[in-house]
Amino acid sequence: MILMILAFLYTSLIGAFKEVKEISLSDLIGKINAGEVAKIVVRDSDLDVTLKDNSELRSKKENEAALSETFKNYGVAEEKLRAVAIDVQNPDGILFWLGVSLPFLLPFLLIVAFFWLTARQVQRANIQAFTFGQSRARIIYPNNAKERVMFKDVAGAKEAKEELVEIVDFLRSPKKFIDIGARIPKGVLLMGSPGTGKTMLAKAVAGEASVPFFHMSASEFVEMFVGVGASRVRDLFKMAKKSAPSIIFIDEIDAVGRHRGAGLGGGHDEREQTLNQILVELDGFETNESVIVMAATNRPDVLDPALLRPGRFDRRVILDLPDINDREDILKIHSKTKPVDESVNLRRIAERTPGFSGADLANLVNESAILAARENRKQVTQMDLINSIEKVLLGPERKSHILSDNEKKISAYH
Repeated sequence: MILMILAFLYTSLIGAFKEVKEISLSDLIGKINAGEVAKIVVRDSDLDVTLKDNSELRSKKENEAALSETFKNYGVAEEKLRAVAIDVQNPDGILFWLGVSLPFLLPFLLIVAFFWLTARQVQRANIQAFTFGQSRARIIYPNNAKERVMFKDVAGAKEAKEELVEIVDFLRSPKKFIDIGARIPKGVLLMGSPGTGKTMLAKAVAGEASVPFFHMSASEFVEMFVGVGASRVRDLFKMAKKSAPSIIFIDEIDAVGRHRGAGLGGGHDEREQTLNQILVELDGFETNESVIVMAATNRPDVLDPALLRPGRFDRRVILDLPDINDREDILKIHSKTKPVDESVNLRRIAERTPGFSGADLANLVNESAILAARENRKQVTQMDLINSIEKVLLGPERKSHILSDNEKKISAYH
């Protein structure tokens, strides 16, 4: 609509600004004899006249005769005619026809462009509508060395790794398990506090087994439209089966795996439909399909019992907070990419950080590097790490806060 209005204004303004007074041929000859004409542009039978005062006029000549013959027949003196610059333009030239047709073509082209852009937007909206129910899983392929994670990249969690080695072995050589009649768990539930490395361990299983890793958060299944969550679940499992052997990892599964019937929508709740579809897909696995479903949660108590029964998520791996040895190993891994001073004792830092998760320790090392850079130092020192512990636990130092002697005394007794 805006383009159409602009086109209308353009043609109106062009017509307004290009409006020139038209005179007869006899009046033009009179002005030539009077010496008022500076230039005449001839376009076929049209004459564009420019006077010496820069005003413009328009006239027409006889179609059959040449312009000079016409002027001589009307009695124009030769010296008066020589004083006028005559420019004869070929009407067959492209510039002539472009100048004639552009005021008419431009509005038409603008209208065509408007309808083309509108049709393109509608087509794009239709494509997005068709892809709305498709899976949005992020895929890590085994040949992607940059994102591939191995067990050696995950410090600590020795017991959890031992539990997951069987999954790796099954993905590498499933035939030996199938031949003996063993049923490998279809689902593995990783349970633990936030930051204990559940996602890293799931990636490490895929990396050790050299299989594609389909990663999706449970909250990404559910949308405001009914049926989208179930459709995305179907598409995710379909993609994983095509790439088998593979691993599907659903992070924070408690977002869709809560007890059914507790929501406001009851059995018609979109979240419950998504959970039902996950249960159906887990039951639909054949024994020869090498697809393992892994999920992570820090709230196993709210999960639906149907999700935890044997044949679904029947293998449960618990990840505890790292002990002192694990914390030291985690600090070593995260300090590899930082210029750490030789005098740094990571064992002492591990002793000072009980209750820290792997994510907390990674943040601790990063904060120490930021502190060193803020003070224009090239290496991270022991004091940087100690100050970072206090910052992570207590927040930044309040240098502007002043305590009186009495307040300090009361705090010391407390």
